[in-house]
Amino acid sequence: MMRSVGTLTRADLAETINRKLGFSRAESLDMVESILDKMCDALADGENVKISGFGSFVLRDKNERIGRNPKTGVEVPITPRRVMTFRASQLLKEQITKGS
Repeated sequence: MMRSVGTLTRADLAETINRKLGFSRAESLDMVESILDKMCDALADGENVKISGFGSFVLRDKNERIGRNPKTGVEVPITPRRVMTFRASQLLKEQITKGS
């Protein structure tokens, strides 16, 4: 049976930097924010983001297509859009399937 163990937050990441590297709490949080800002800016500019040993955030442009309302069966156009997916690295997949 799988169980939820909570959610990792920005504050948790900053706390780890604070404990392991000795930066102040404010400096640690600034580092986390800077990294996330850089990732968001890259994605907004249409770049994929790859973190070696962790995974990749991959952007894909989807063309317009016809969809169907499952309730009514009525066909409706789905507008073109950009979607983001996350692809875990092989290393991360192995760690996840191994469990803790």
